[in-house]
Amino acid sequence: MAKGSAPCVKCYLAFALVVVIVLAATGVWNPFPGLWDWVNRSQPLADSDVTWQQRVGGTPRGVTITERAVIVEHRLKVEGRSITSGNQVWEHKADWAAVAGEGTDQVVATGELLKDGYQVLNPATGAVLRADDAAIAVWTYRDALLDVRCAGPRDCTLTAWDPRGKSPRWTAQLPGMGFVLFADNPKLVTSRPLTADDVADDAGGPQTMPTVLGFPIDGKIHVVETRTGQVLQELEEDRHERIVVFAGRVFSLVATPRDGACYYTARGVDPVTDLPVWQRTGINLRTADRIGCAQRDNPTGGANVLAGIAPDMRETVLDAYDGRVLWTGAAGQELRAVDDRYALTRSADGETLQAYVLPTPAPRWTRPMHPDAQLALTRHAALVVDRKPDRVVALDPATGTELVNLRTSAEVLAVGPRGMVIGDGREIGYVRFAGAAATPAGGPDDPADPGGPDPGPTCGGAKQEECPAKG
Repeated sequence: MAKGSAPCVKCYLAFALVVVIVLAATGVWNPFPGLWDWVNRSQPLADSDVTWQQRVGGTPRGVTITERAVIVEHRLKVEGRSITSGNQVWEHKADWAAVAGEGTDQVVATGELLKDGYQVLNPATGAVLRADDAAIAVWTYRDALLDVRCAGPRDCTLTAWDPRGKSPRWTAQLPGMGFVLFADNPKLVTSRPLTADDVADDAGGPQTMPTVLGFPIDGKIHVVETRTGQVLQELEEDRHERIVVFAGRVFSLVATPRDGACYYTARGVDPVTDLPVWQRTGINLRTADRIGCAQRDNPTGGANVLAGIAPDMRETVLDAYDGRVLWTGAAGQELRAVDDRYALTRSADGETLQAYVLPTPAPRWTRPMHPDAQLALTRHAALVVDRKPDRVVALDPATGTELVNLRTSAEVLAVGPRGMVIGDGREIGYVRFAGAAATPAGGPDDPADPGGPDPGPTCGGAKQEECPAKG
């Protein structure tokens, strides 16, 4: 056949498209609504065991499980959804949102970018409990809410509140923070937790407020004691030094280049007396790169522990409060997740998950795992995320008992005492833990938690900082 006589495929397609448009415009036949419904159809997040699944307005920026609601943060709004059905209960215009408190004391702080002030909402109803028109930044914790407001370039006030409090616990004066600290939970100088790609960094919800915090302002670190609001120190880093504040201590981390290697020294200082409490040399806390030993990252760890590499290349966990060695791995063993109570590791051959209750040297429980599986620890569950095949498993970190075993490619967005929220794009779903009640026991104000693993103490233990004095 001659080249010029070949059929014009593009012409046929264009003619067919014109015919379809004419038929749709005249009302004879319109395939577009059905086609859009097919494209927009929800796909199941998992093969089974999802209590509810809902499509939200966009890919969530953050999800938090509260006592009675699931809080979903979007780019321009925040919404509360029923924890039993997933139906939307309330919605507020907001650029950021963060949850503070625990049980019936929980609240949602919301605000707008480039606009001072924030609102404190009831997570179950969306009702405004308190409104502020001056604060520029907010930090949320399980037992407190902090905000900062500035009267001038060098005059700022840090204020601590009970989550549902109407009057401040205390106030502290700080120099101007400029544009460094704004919106919700801006970064402070603290430890850097071990994370997993398919588990949200804040999946476990807010942490307990540390006894001391370090605020980076104008190249200096201002150390604030959080029981009374006293400003204890104003520190400035030396050339090879990294200063971080957590676990009730101020840490001076030094990485010195010599003979083509980095030599490490970690020192924990009491922020009240400014006296050293402990010091260790040779442990790499993953703060420095190989070029000049510049420390560009905060140390790895979680809550009140530090995780690093000992001189013999074995992974090590230290009690950040007093410097004790809580756990040392075998050659080739890899630490994947850690907090005050537990450590999750991968064996040297990559095929076994080993769980430790700190500071016990022997594993409490083990289970097979794929070498590429991701591990994460939250307050209520240990998570195993596998992609060969796709699967998410939630375990009781104390016993290894399975709470959830799902075949799903979704990410873990939030974990609560009775279940977790998974998500993929605009789809989110709630999965209840085995043995957990459908709703909290008692009335709407009852914080009882009949299901989920015991979170254990958060202070006063063998590896936690001391508990606040009564009263």
